[in-house]
Amino acid sequence: MNRPQRDEELIREAGIALDRALFPPLVLIERIGPIGVVDLADRVGRDYTTVSRQVAKLESLGLVKRQDAAADRRVREAVITPQGKALTDRLDAARERMARALFAHWDAKDIDALVGLMTRFAEDLRGMPPSG
Repeated sequence: MNRPQRDEELIREAGIALDRALFPPLVLIERIGPIGVVDLADRVGRDYTTVSRQVAKLESLGLVKRQDAAADRRVREAVITPQGKALTDRLDAARERMARALFAHWDAKDIDALVGLMTRFAEDLRGMPPSG
C-alpha cells in the first residue's frame, strides 16, 4: 500500500499534475495543519531540510502558505490554501473511486470485518508508546 507506484496511480486517477514526493506532505498539511516543518518531517519520515524544501515548493505552487504559529511566533507553520484543498479533494475522490473498484466484488460482511479490524488496529497503534 505504501509503494510509490500507488501514489503515482492516485495522482494520475485524480488528473492532477503533482510531483509524487510532494503528495505526502501536502495531504498531511491538509489533514492536520497548521503544522511546523519539524513535526511534518517527523510524520513523513524525512529529514527537516528535505521537508522544508518540499513545503517551499508547495508554497510556490500556491497549495500551502506559511504563517506564524499561534503558540510561538518564532515558529512558522504550513497551512493548506483553497487551491491546495481543492487538489486534496480531487485526490480523496480518486482514492474513493479506486477503493470502490477494488472492493466491488467483496461481500458487505467482509468489508464490515475489514473496517472493524482496521479500526481496532488504528486504535491500538494510537495507544502504543513511541519507540526510541
